[in-house]
Amino acid sequence: MLSSKKIIATVVLSLTASLVMSSATFAKDPKTTMSSGKSKMASKALCTSTNAYPHKEPQIAPPAVKMPVKNRTFTFETNCGQIVVEADGANAPLTVLVMTTLAKGGYFNKTLCHRLTTSGLFVLQCGDPTATGSGGPLFTYDNENLPDAVANNYPAGTVAMANSGLTQTGHGTNGSQFFLVYADTTLGANYTRWGRIIKGLDILKAIAAQGVLGGGGDGTPKQTVGIEKVSVK
Repeated sequence: MLSSKKIIATVVLSLTASLVMSSATFAKDPKTTMSSGKSKMASKALCTSTNAYPHKEPQIAPPAVKMPVKNRTFTFETNCGQIVVEADGANAPLTVLVMTTLAKGGYFNKTLCHRLTTSGLFVLQCGDPTATGSGGPLFTYDNENLPDAVANNYPAGTVAMANSGLTQTGHGTNGSQFFLVYADTTLGANYTRWGRIIKGLDILKAIAAQGVLGGGGDGTPKQTVGIEKVSVK
């Protein structure tokens, strides 16, 4: 499962009372039989050193909810190259609004991508300044644009939010952590899809080909991945 382990929920943002939320339990996600996307061309990520480091989350206020939200383009400048995401403001407006606010506030600058999965799930997880998997802003918000519970419902190129399931009051726990899907992946239909990668999928595959630090299929990427800065248009 793609979790952000601990998020301090002091403010819960929502669009309307009818905003779509996941009702599924936060159980272990099913596995797939897809390969990890390794190839000879992607046998080595062409990465440089990075100044990204684990640090305390910046204090950024939640945005005022104003509709509609236009589509955006996020450009992630990493030490491994440029990853560009086309954000879907039409179908995931609240998420795109929040992620835009965080990015423009410098929240993701000099942060490390803290998790790589290469067995069953094929994602690189980022967006936690603390690089622990427990970090997030001082507010949470609900799910939207959830897929059907079918095979490969998070196809390669998908960008989605990690979360900690629903709260006891039924609210979502989205914060800042997100995952980049580099090969078709099957997950519980619990994670907001808010964008797609239009440049840099080859970079993700090259990072994945390096594997996980210490071996295994889930953990810190062997290739250090730092987000130097993020711009939004």
